[in-house]
Amino acid sequence: MQSELLYDDAAAPVEMLAALFEARGWPCEVTPQGEVTGEVQGSWAKFQLRGIWRKEDNVLQLICFPDIHLSDPKRAATYELLALINEQMWLGHFDIWSNGDVLLYRHGAMLGADGQLTLDQAQSLVETAIDECDRFYPAFQFVLWGDKAPRDALDSALVDAAGEA
Repeated sequence: MQSELLYDDAAAPVEMLAALFEARGWPCEVTPQGEVTGEVQGSWAKFQLRGIWRKEDNVLQLICFPDIHLSDPKRAATYELLALINEQMWLGHFDIWSNGDVLLYRHGAMLGADGQLTLDQAQSLVETAIDECDRFYPAFQFVLWGDKAPRDALDSALVDAAGEA
């Protein structure tokens, strides 16, 4: 049934995300509260994705957890890195949940009055979340495990390799 949604122009947000996950072969689950959770392999780690639909506001929140937990000695440097990273972003932002000290990427998408999510929108939301987590994952690792200063960590993470291997 969910695969059929991919052929429609639009569907309820959680259903469309679940259909997209299913089509890509990603394990997912739809909760009784109307959330969808799935797991995706990124370039650096597995990411947990969560789609939360807020019907009363027609807002879909997509959260991606890159499996990075903070330690107290690195908290200030991580917050500084968050500020530097968020300056670079056009869509979504990184944040730290105080409950569990977990790093996350979050993006809220306002949908139209019909509350429908198109396949193109779903793909864009998910791909952007994965791409941003992949792009900045090394910077967080440089700060948390490599003892780099936040600016140096970001500069090192954003270096593009030249040529082909």
